[in-house]
Formats: sequence, structure tokens, C-alpha cells
Amino acid sequence: MAMVEKNGSAVGYVARNLLLCLFVVTTILFALSCYFVLRSTAHNRFLSSTFPSKSFVDVKGVKPEKENCRCVKDEKSVTAGPLKVYMYNMDPEFHFGLLDWKPDGNKKGSDSVWPDIQKYIPPYPGGLNLQHSIEYWLTLDLLASEYENAPRAIAAKRVYNSSEADVIFVPFFSSLSYNRFSKVNPHQKTSRNKDLQGKLVTFLTGQEEWKRSGGRDHVVLAHHPNSMLDARNKLFPAMFILSDFGRYPPTVANVEKDVIAPYKHVIKAYENDTSGFDSRPILLYFQGAIYRKDGGFVRQELFYLLQDEKDVHFSFGSVRNGGINKASQGMHNSKFCLNIAGDTPSSNRLFDAIASHCVPVIISDDIELPFEDVIDYSEFSVFVRTSDALKENFLANLIRGISKEEWTRMWNRLKEVEKYYEFHFPSKVDDAVQMIWQAIARKVPGVKMRIHKSRRYSGSVSDTGKESSWSSLIPRSFW
Repeated sequence: MAMVEKNGSAVGYVARNLLLCLFVVTTILFALSCYFVLRSTAHNRFLSSTFPSKSFVDVKGVKPEKENCRCVKDEKSVTAGPLKVYMYNMDPEFHFGLLDWKPDGNKKGSDSVWPDIQKYIPPYPGGLNLQHSIEYWLTLDLLASEYENAPRAIAAKRVYNSSEADVIFVPFFSSLSYNRFSKVNPHQKTSRNKDLQGKLVTFLTGQEEWKRSGGRDHVVLAHHPNSMLDARNKLFPAMFILSDFGRYPPTVANVEKDVIAPYKHVIKAYENDTSGFDSRPILLYFQGAIYRKDGGFVRQELFYLLQDEKDVHFSFGSVRNGGINKASQGMHNSKFCLNIAGDTPSSNRLFDAIASHCVPVIISDDIELPFEDVIDYSEFSVFVRTSDALKENFLANLIRGISKEEWTRMWNRLKEVEKYYEFHFPSKVDDAVQMIWQAIARKVPGVKMRIHKSRRYSGSVSDTGKESSWSSLIPRSFW
């Protein structure tokens, strides 16, 4: 009996020691795990402070250019400064030749395809042509970036080695080509616009720069909704600069890959605006085409809903018979200006309203807005769902319910942001030209990622020359 008690005591002693050892080991492992977790989170905080996420434009003000941390270029450190752009020296028939400019026969090499803009700048046609003229302003800005000691800050710099470039710029004036040369003349089988698009596809797909990236780092301008109709489906890997996505399937153009750029307003800017809520007698203003296709049916419906409102101006208008001057006067005398979807989600009336300091009322459910990743449009615009706008008395009551103080706040904000939508040559700090370049720059990291992903299985080939393993089953479009 004593032996049994002694053995039981020994077993209990061993058990207690084992439990104690297990507790000590568990405590040590817990402490070590906490230590490594803290190290990992501290490392992440270090990375966040070393490579901060910065936008090019602060909504409340412009950040200094030296802070414009753009992207990580491959494995190199963070780069700053202007966007590096390689521009193809394409035949003038694609760009300034469309403006009837002819190259100097005495010049040779790359200089022969471009006008000497220090001496002469080919003029761009006026009227409604101007609203889709971004291709002209961006190309001029790149050409001007070459001049040494330019007395201005630049957002993009032309480089001559494509391997050093962030993006490859395609200087095809596609909107101008559509506006001027989309009709088939009696002696032609196809239009000049269609022929140029065919030549463009052949040219681009034959370039080493295109083959190297699959076109993903190329910037193609197609601001007019009907421009590049024949080429867009063949050049879809490129970054398109568009006015909206209304006539593009998401597989060809989308907000992740492409850039929405502003129209160039056609009405007169309201300089030295000293007006105010009480000195603008018109409550709500719209003048333009009322009967439109596709989503533009809402214009006709709103016309019938608002036509009897005494302080609302809603009428048909065009550029003819002084239409632009009449629209300028009307918008300058209005508190709110309607921007309604037409044939496509976007309209130049938004940018006419901004230039007039007339608070935009946006009725377009599918609209994408320029620079919306850095600009909060709700600070100076009123958004109304189409379904709500078409309810009887809803829109008029909504607008009348906005107080003088709230309108004045939006009006002041309009005067602050209007510079982001003005096109200049030479470009100015954070004007529309530089804002477009900055929007392109913000896409560069995504472009690099897509290019790198596309190369993941580029070496997965068997001895027979066919792709090996399951990677051959994945469509190339996925990458």
C-alpha cells in the first residue's frame, strides 16, 4: 500500500513538471509570435511612410510639383518629375497634315514631320471642332517640352529612347480626322478617315515598341465618340483618352485602363466674375439639341416637364446664328445649368457651365468625369438620378430648395476648379493639358503591372515550340 502511494506521488510530481514545462514553452512561443507580428506591422508602417500615396492635385489646392511622386519604374526607386513620353515621328498625314500643314522640304530626319512651333503653329478649326481638340494641345505640349530653359513647369517631357519612356504617345488627330474626313467622296471607295485608321493599325502593330508591351503602354487619342470606330477594337490594349465610355464595350475601354479627358468649352469664359446669387435671374438653364438618340430621350421628357416654369430657360439651340454668344450670355446669367445625357453620357455643357461659374446639374447616370480620382465634383455640382428627374415637379423643387449660402459655396468652388479645364499653349501649371498628363501618369503603375503579368508565361514553351503546362489553356486576353 505504501509502495502504491509512493508511485502515485511520483507520477503526480512528473505530471506537474510536464504541465509546468508545457506552460513555459507555450508562453515563450506566444511571446515570439507577438514579437514577429509587431515586427511585420512595423515594417509595413515603414513602407507606407517611405512610399506614400500622393495625388497630383489636392482638391483644396495644388501640391508642389516636387511632391508629385508618380510611380515605381520596374525595380528602380520612386521616380518624380514630369512624365517621360516617347512620341512616334509619324507621317504628317496623321496629325498636322490634317490641318493642311505641309513639311519643309529642306528639313531631313525626324524634324521634317513636325512644324517648327517656335515660328508657326498650324491653327485648329473653330466652332464645335474645338471641343474634341485635346490631341492638338497634347501634341503641341510635347513638342514644346523639348525647348531648353522653357519658363514654365511641365507635366510631360518628350524622350527619344522608347525604353526610357513611361508611355508611348500616338500622335493621330483622330477626332479631327472624323470631323473633317469621315465622308466618302464620289471618287473614293472609303473615306480618308477610315484609310488613316487602317494605316495606323498597320504602323503600330509593326513597331517594336508595340510588340514589346502588346500595346499596353501606348496612349491613343479618341476623344470624339465616333473617332477610331474601325481601329478601336484592334488597338484595345492601349490606353485610350476618351470623353466617355458610351460607345465602347467594357472589354475595349474601361475606367481602370483608360483616361477620361474634359471637352474644351466653346462658350466664353466668365472672366472677372463679380456676379452673385441675386444678380443671376435665371434659375435653371439649358440650350441645345432636345431630341437625341439612345439615352438622350430624357432631354425631351424634361423639356415637357419644365417648359412652363417661369424662371427656367429650356430651349433648342445650335452654334448657328450666334448660338455660342447667346449660350454664353444665358449661362452667365443663370444660377444652375443642366448637363443632360445626349447620344452619349457626356456633354460639353458641363465644361461650358464650369467656365460660366453656373452650378452644373448633372443628369446622366452612366457619366464618367475627368480627374474624379482627385476632384470631388459634389463640391460644385448637383447630381440627380434620371428616374428622379423625370418625376413631376421633382427637379424644379430640388433646385429651388438649394439655399443662397449653399449655391454661393458651390459658385466659389467653381471659380477655384475652373483652371483644371482650361486648355493653354504653352500649358500652365495644372491646366487641362497638364491634368491630362497627370491622369495618364497615375495609370502608369497599372500599365507596368499588366505588362509584367503578360510576361509570366512567355518562356513556357516545350521543345516542340508549343506552350507547355496549363498556362496554354489561359487566353492571352486574360493577361
